[in-house]
Amino acid sequence: MSSPRLATGRTSENGRIYSVTTICHRRQPLFLDPLAAEIVADELRHLEHDGVVENFAWVLMPDHIRWLFSLRDGSLAQCLQLLKGRSARAINRKRDRSEPIWQSGYYDHALRDDDAVRKLAEYIVLNPVRAGLVTKVDDYAHWWCAWDLTDG
Repeated sequence: MSSPRLATGRTSENGRIYSVTTICHRRQPLFLDPLAAEIVADELRHLEHDGVVENFAWVLMPDHIRWLFSLRDGSLAQCLQLLKGRSARAINRKRDRSEPIWQSGYYDHALRDDDAVRKLAEYIVLNPVRAGLVTKVDDYAHWWCAWDLTDG
């Protein structure tokens, strides 16, 4: 369970770029299941298609998600509620279960320097390499980035 202090002083602003991390319930390695990972990836794409966010990068690690985006509509809390609620219902429906998928709360950081966006995107998608899951990011299935990171 997350600390209520995470919400203290939290504000959200449309047009602001956010880096968000949210964790699976009890850190279960849910995204080792490709079906569960694809459900969350689809929801990230739907949020962009629906105009809620503009995605810059994301990676689904076995037990959490790292996500970089610009908030376009609504609040940060509403955005995360959509992601977590829709994906949890879909995952539970596919698994014929009714159990928690996400821990409550999330960690967020608002970027103040637009020049840092691409560098943070690269950092996010390289998480599987740093964690020793793969030797190069292209060998990891569950990530996306707006930029081609192979061009240096």
